[in-house]
Amino acid sequence: MNPTLQVTLGALAYIGLKILACAAILVIGWIIAKVIGSLVDKGLAKARFNHLAQRTGMDRWTGRYTPSGLVGMVVYYALLLFTFQLAFSVFGPNPISNLIDDVIAWLPRLIVACVIIVVAVAIANAVFNVISNALAHFSYGRTVGRVAQIAIIALGAIAALNQAGIATTITMPVLVAILATIAGILIVGVGGGLIAPMRARWERALDKIEEESGRVSAHLKARAAEQEAASALTKDRGDTMVQPKYPGETPSDVKPPTGAKPTAEEAADRLSQKASALRNDMKPGPEL
Repeated sequence: MNPTLQVTLGALAYIGLKILACAAILVIGWIIAKVIGSLVDKGLAKARFNHLAQRTGMDRWTGRYTPSGLVGMVVYYALLLFTFQLAFSVFGPNPISNLIDDVIAWLPRLIVACVIIVVAVAIANAVFNVISNALAHFSYGRTVGRVAQIAIIALGAIAALNQAGIATTITMPVLVAILATIAGILIVGVGGGLIAPMRARWERALDKIEEESGRVSAHLKARAAEQEAASALTKDRGDTMVQPKYPGETPSDVKPPTGAKPTAEEAADRLSQKASALRNDMKPGPEL
């Protein structure tokens, strides 16, 4: 046989074996990635991960996928990347292997960025619930909570993008520009011509806060008056008082005994009427 032909056939056979090895690695790796991704999806679903994501509000970011299904898909594609890396490494150093190596080296940063986003969203939702519940008696309670929630999510998104190395040339200048703008407005406004408008605005805000505080105080006084009236009526009757379900509701199912003192009942009725009058006077004021 011609030596040149023999070398050519040997090289072709060697390349063919490499192609077969690469194809076998791809098929086996694809099957393993598919099985592991499905197991992760089912395991997280049984561990009530979807319920946790629903309670924290993360399910709004998963689109048409369930949270456990999305995590299983991420695991599936990550294993596929490792499979491609192993399969193309059969051919030795090549541009495709180098690209896959760079992507795999970037995966830990992506995972950390996703964790930052999840934690930021959870903290933002918790802060919103705390602020809105703490300021529930004020008309601006939900607005303050929503502003705090958006600010925390925005900071978390910027931190996640910086961690992942995505658009760092855009996010950092934007963040610096926003902070510089806020600082400039405060410096120029406080030291310049915005003193009078800011003073007027603060006076209106303080008046509004005082009005809201008075309304809440009146509400608490009304509740205290109702409780005092109920306690006096129960003490006079000498039996167990049925707690009313709603403010202002009198326990109609308890009838006074025949020997009840009319003076105590009249005092209780007067206190109840005063509490109802105070509650009717409380009307929601205009928002800031």
